[in-house]
Amino acid sequence: MPELLKALILGLVEGATEFLPVSSTGHQIIVADLLDFTGERAKTFEIFIQLGAILAVIWYYRAKIGHVLSTLGSESASRRLIANLLVAFLPAAVLGLAFSKVIKAHLFNPVTVATALIVGGFIILLIEARKRPATISSTDQISGRTALMIGIAQCFALIPGTSRSGATIMGALLCGLSRPAAAEFSFFLSIPTMIAATLYSLYKARDVLSSTDIPTFGVGFVAAFVSGFIVVKLFLAFVSKHSFNAFAWYRIALGSAVIAYFYFTGQPMFGVLTD
Repeated sequence: MPELLKALILGLVEGATEFLPVSSTGHQIIVADLLDFTGERAKTFEIFIQLGAILAVIWYYRAKIGHVLSTLGSESASRRLIANLLVAFLPAAVLGLAFSKVIKAHLFNPVTVATALIVGGFIILLIEARKRPATISSTDQISGRTALMIGIAQCFALIPGTSRSGATIMGALLCGLSRPAAAEFSFFLSIPTMIAATLYSLYKARDVLSSTDIPTFGVGFVAAFVSGFIVVKLFLAFVSKHSFNAFAWYRIALGSAVIAYFYFTGQPMFGVLTD
């Protein structure tokens, strides 16, 4: 298969799964292996195309982001949102910097990813079964304490296969946010979290990149942007009327599929996936 076509497929997968509570990591593992697109350069590509998905969120919320930034000096709601995002961002940022090497060395394997997918699916089912009425219907109503609790929940996403959006959305639901508000705050929080993580990872992998990678990386970037924008729009419409149970069952099925895939292909279940 031509490399540009592989880049297109992986970019579409990244944008389609990054903001859903299904773990983009699990999907990238399977698809990249099926396409035989592996190695250090491939891992750098997967990191880079996350920027396309981030840009999709920024573009979707461009009006609100522009309003918040332009009214920081005049509106308390704008300052509160920025402060809440900073508070929610810090826990995972600190733990990620402290334990990134340990996580990559010991947790980045098929068993961990599959287990996190399955366990996360059952946790979603349990949270949805609570059926408690939401007390926070807008991101403007989030307090600093609630933002911190959501940030702590995001720390679980450091475990491969957990899903950053899944951890933050479920954490937000436990804190009393409505499904649309939980999804929206998760999207806002993804901007500083993913930009920081992506730029840091790209800096460390700077020696792997060259000018010949521009076409491949460019196709993946655009594909991630387009699919990410579409998914964000559809996801917000979906969660306003439905629960997250469908995503929970999908996670459980995907986790089982990951285990079956590595078992039947004879690949090492505990092999480090970044190798």
